[in-house]
Amino acid sequence: MGRAFEYRKARKMKRWGNMARVFTKLGKEITIATKTGGPDPETNPRLRVLMQQAKKENMPKENVERAIKKATSKDYTDYKEMVYEGYGPFGIAIVVETATDNPTRTVANVRSYFNKLGGSLGTTGSLEFLFDHKCVFKVAAKEGVSLEDLELELIDFGVDEVEEDGEEVILYGEFKSYSDIQKYLEDNAFEIHSAEFERIPNDTKELNAEQRAQIEKLLEKFEDDEDVQNVFHNMAEAEDEE
Repeated sequence: MGRAFEYRKARKMKRWGNMARVFTKLGKEITIATKTGGPDPETNPRLRVLMQQAKKENMPKENVERAIKKATSKDYTDYKEMVYEGYGPFGIAIVVETATDNPTRTVANVRSYFNKLGGSLGTTGSLEFLFDHKCVFKVAAKEGVSLEDLELELIDFGVDEVEEDGEEVILYGEFKSYSDIQKYLEDNAFEIHSAEFERIPNDTKELNAEQRAQIEKLLEKFEDDEDVQNVFHNMAEAEDEE
């Protein structure tokens, strides 16, 4: 198993077990994709894959339609995608991705979570070297297609790791290769379950149970904030979670 796969498998975010949070996150992504590329999934590849993902997550059709409509409404307030970086206690690096209609509110909240729980907000770009920014596609396994063949085929499209997880195949690729990978998968009739962007740590830090609990408390603060889309960190998972 590759580094990216093991990390991702271990760090299933609690919020993704919460359907309401999944719908909120996906709804914002659909609105942003619609604003950027238009409301027609036929001509908007990012929207197309997000709609497939929403279907896979059993997101009600009216929620999807509302998110698309929001982007084309004259009353629409742009979501700004802001990334905040900082250190939690014990030198744990944390990257917080947000989508907000009020960056002033969001940065104040993010700063206060860091400050109250023993961390500090850093400058944008200060932690980039600690993480690899990847696009991650989850697709249905296809009969007669071996992982090895698929990996060899996709190297030219920017994929650098392919793993099997039950009946799904997970592809990790360079951030900039997202559209090339999506096009290949669609052209070759793969069923795409999700397509996301992840920040995978180059190295992780081991903490004891007490220290981990302190970091978890901070991560939960971020994850409970409506403006926060994703939280990434370089804390190693506890052994019983791997």
